[in-house]
Amino acid sequence: MTTGFYTVNSTTGAVLADLGLPVGPVLHAAGMPEDLLLNPQVSLTPEQFYRCWYAAEAISGDSAFGVSLAAKLSAESFQAPIFAALCSPDLAHAARRLAKYKRLLGPQRLIVEADGAGLHVTTVMPPEPTPPTSLVAYELTFWVALARLGIRTRVVPARLTMPDPPDAEAYPEYLGQHIENGTSVTVTFTSLDARRPFLTASDAMWQVFDADLRRRLADLDRVETTTTRVRAALLELLPAGAATALQVSRRLAMSSRTLQRRLALEDTTFQAVLEDVRLSLARHYLAQPEVSIPEMALLLGYDEPSSFYRAFHRWSGTTPQRARTATA
Repeated sequence: MTTGFYTVNSTTGAVLADLGLPVGPVLHAAGMPEDLLLNPQVSLTPEQFYRCWYAAEAISGDSAFGVSLAAKLSAESFQAPIFAALCSPDLAHAARRLAKYKRLLGPQRLIVEADGAGLHVTTVMPPEPTPPTSLVAYELTFWVALARLGIRTRVVPARLTMPDPPDAEAYPEYLGQHIENGTSVTVTFTSLDARRPFLTASDAMWQVFDADLRRRLADLDRVETTTTRVRAALLELLPAGAATALQVSRRLAMSSRTLQRRLALEDTTFQAVLEDVRLSLARHYLAQPEVSIPEMALLLGYDEPSSFYRAFHRWSGTTPQRARTATA
């Protein structure tokens, strides 16, 4: 996962269910695998994520989809950065924590400022592709929902701005304010509301989350190549005989064409990565006498041992049996 991706986990299905939306049809309409959310965590490009958002919005028929989604925010819809924010002593601390860990949820960036006018939280969205209007409105509405969930009272923001705000009446009804047309996506809370104690505050729980969140940020900063992601997917899929570009691209939530294009940018191909992974695994299995050559062929995703024999000879110029004897 990199900073250019949105993170979608299995709790997304629960959120969609709360909105009365069937997960399979939403993913199908977005051109995504219908079993996508069976994976514990998936990284989607902004374009893929926006397709899913538009599909959910269209199927819901909800002109205020962003506010409906934010209204479902709860501690039970578990995402570690959000739960950590709810453990904060107040909204000001929660905003600063989420500003630090927002990258774990998506490519947006948060700017948190405090002055005499109150607490200002600005969301900076990726410039391309253009995000759905309701997603931008959701980013604003989310903060109001978070404040109300933590303080347990109907907090009304002092001001909200975004470019071309939606005109659905559900937004001012929920927010208690109209969203103004502005150049930034910013919500402002009064200084009093920013300091109101969160009834969900828990320093003990924060200590539990802090180390893990910092580790995940460090992992995020280690840029992962497509080749690395394909290798990791193949290590999981090969024993089940799933070794095609289509099967791997589905696991990585991208099209086969996109997969091949990204590998080409890294001066490799899917077939080259596949053969390299198979060769590495073959050498690993050869050092384990309890794994027979036919079993090895199956673990490497070959239908027939003869196919493995030919491939191994092409890679190494010898047979698996001779290679095993040489390493014994």
